Formats: sequence, structure tokens, C-alpha cells
Amino acid sequence: MSSPQKSYRFASAILVIGILAVSTAAIFIRYAQQDAPSLIIAAYRLGLASLILLPFSFRQAQRDVIALPASGKLQALLAGVFLAVHFAAWIVSLELTSVASSVVLVTTTPLWVAIFSPLFLKERMIKEVWWGLGLALIGGVVVAASQVCVWEESRLVCASLSSFFQGKALLGNLLALMGAWMAAGYLLVGRKIRPLISLRSYTLLVYSTAAVVLIVLAALNGYSFTGYPLSVFGWFLLLAIIPQVIGHSSFNWALRYLPATFVSLALLGEPVGATILAMIFLRETPLLNEVIGGGMILSGIYLASLANRENS
Repeated sequence: MSSPQKSYRFASAILVIGILAVSTAAIFIRYAQQDAPSLIIAAYRLGLASLILLPFSFRQAQRDVIALPASGKLQALLAGVFLAVHFAAWIVSLELTSVASSVVLVTTTPLWVAIFSPLFLKERMIKEVWWGLGLALIGGVVVAASQVCVWEESRLVCASLSSFFQGKALLGNLLALMGAWMAAGYLLVGRKIRPLISLRSYTLLVYSTAAVVLIVLAALNGYSFTGYPLSVFGWFLLLAIIPQVIGHSSFNWALRYLPATFVSLALLGEPVGATILAMIFLRETPLLNEVIGGGMILSGIYLASLANRENS
């Protein structure tokens, strides 16, 4: 076997490990939410991840930040704010809606990047992406309606319109969608600043900024950072190590050897993995509407990603 083939297979294996790692995030969060507020969970996740990366990245980050122009520093801070709000919105959404709905909706990030890229990065959006977006949006409506519409005797029965807008699951779904928008903002800003700074430095800078923002938000809401059961701090640490450091680092490493489109499409495995883990550990079986809507969303993202690859 040639060296490139070995590198490709090894990178693919690392990518699979990354997908499995990020799929655990929703499960760890749900366990932590039994005793800790969502903002505290988000703050500890980013704070501990920053501390883990600090010994490996601090010196280089210090040099890179000094060399950054003022506009670059502001962009890095903005990316950190976007990342903080992304995690805050998504983790709160897991309190209100199912793991399947939350993870599928927050995974729509590539679609929003495709929509906003022409506005902020002057990148052209081809018509095939709109088809993928339309399919994903229809799937989003199906997922949003999953808590008030059920299948009974081979027909769909829905509650009143007022119950649709009053249900906490709808708020959870909207927060997950907000998490996707914030992640899109984080990626769009990252595209502009990444050529100016190394990956390790950028990751540490953005994670640290997000951690500070989340700590401030948690403090302003009057939440305590201590006094939780020891098991909760265990969930915090697992969140920082497995999905954040191992998961996201695996994706970044795989990008050195695999096409970016392949990596982005592979990320569609996260909601599938998270849903399966929720069925096993949380006894949370997705509703039929969630399965149908989730399938439409993932198919829409897949179509849009393929169209972007062919256009490139």
C-alpha cells in the first residue's frame, strides 16, 4: 500500500473517531443538566478546553496575536463571541427539545454559511444550493411540528395552532437554529482571519474569548460556579476533552489529508450518532416526524455540499 493511501485511510479513521467524539456532546450535556444550569455547562466546556490547549499553544499564540493587525484582533474577538452564543443557545435548546431535533437543527450551519457567504465574503451562491436549502427548511418545519403533530391510524393529527407556538419544544428548536446561525457567523469570520494566524493560535484565542463571554453571562445571571456534585464536574471535563478537544481537533487534523467537502459531509454523521446514543443512554426514541424532518434536513445539506464541491 502506497504512503498516500495509508495517509488517506488513517485520516479517515481519525475522522470517524472525531464524529464519534462530537456525538457524545449532547449526552454529556443532558447528564450535566440534571444538576447544573446550561450557561455554566457551556462556560466550563470552553474554559476547560482552553486550559487544556494552553500549554501547547500559548507561546505561539502570544507571538501571532502581537503580529495581528487591529482589525484581525477584533475579528478574532467577534469569532469568540459568535462561538459563545452558539454554545449557549444550543446547550439551552437541549433542555427544551429532543436530542434528535436539537442536533439536526444545529447541524444546518453549512446551509447558512452558503447563504451568508455572498453577503459577507462576496462568494457566489449557485442555484443548486437553493434546492438543498429549500429541502432543509421544509425538514425544519417538520421537525418543529414534531411536538404537536403525531401519526394516529395512518394519518397526521395536529394540536391547535396556539399550542404550536406555546410549546417549549418549539423554543428549543428555535434556539438550536440560532446556534446554527451563530456557528455560521463564527465560520464566516474565521475564513477572513485564518490566513493571518496559525490554527493552534486561532483555536486558543477563540476558545478563550468564548469562555470569558460565557463566564460573564453566567455570572450576570447569578449562577454559581461551585457547589455542584463531583459527577457534574466529571461531565464538564468529559465535554471539554472528548467532543471539544478530541472531536474538533480530529476534524482540523483530517483536513490536512482529506478534501474539505468530504470532511463537511462526514459531519452529517453527528446527528445520527447523537440520536443513537440518546436512544441507548437516555432512552429517548425520536418521533417519526423528527426522523422524516431530520432526514430531509441532512439530505438538503448533502445536496448543497455536493453542489458547492462541483462548482469549486
